Amino acid sequence: MTRIAIIVGSTRTHRRGKAVADWTLESARQAAPQGVDFELVDLDDFALPVLDEPAPSAWGSYAHEHTRRWSAAIASYDGFVFVTAEYNHGVPGPLKNAIDFLYDEWHNKAAGFVSYGVNGGVRAVEQLRQIAGELRLADVGAQVALNTYTDFDYTGIDITEPTVTGRFAPDDRHTDDVAKLVDEVTVWSRALAPIRTPGRDQR
Repeated sequence: MTRIAIIVGSTRTHRRGKAVADWTLESARQAAPQGVDFELVDLDDFALPVLDEPAPSAWGSYAHEHTRRWSAAIASYDGFVFVTAEYNHGVPGPLKNAIDFLYDEWHNKAAGFVSYGVNGGVRAVEQLRQIAGELRLADVGAQVALNTYTDFDYTGIDITEPTVTGRFAPDDRHTDDVAKLVDEVTVWSRALAPIRTPGRDQR
């Protein structure tokens, strides 16, 4: 079984990310080939503090239980789909922080991206692709970019309310985008499986 995590990259109280991730999970499961399982991994469930490990993550020696729990979760997957917002032209702080807690756990796995924002979140993804290269994550070309103006419905909602997120209503074409993403992440996750042999020194 190939296991792929859909990671919710925002922990903000009034976030759009959970709705986007739930839709991504449902769409991915519909598109997934036999033998591939998609699961949701929500950063909010791990309550990671700002990186507080005394040793660099590359050492793989974790002092804190929250890190060991996060490590065990990420190590169990063969690939990832990161669902990310774009904050100030970049990656949300909680997502970057969570990534930096670990090192080997990311190696030789596939990564795809579902982004959302005023400009589709594409600039956050460009930063994530650079990070993926350092972590030996094979980032796939297919990408889902959602616009907070056109892929959310604000009908009957007071848009002057500061906590407004709108109702997630993605354009139908994005279902095909997810299907392409699923295909590429699956292919690369499987292709890299021999490199992830238990006990193999990945450094």
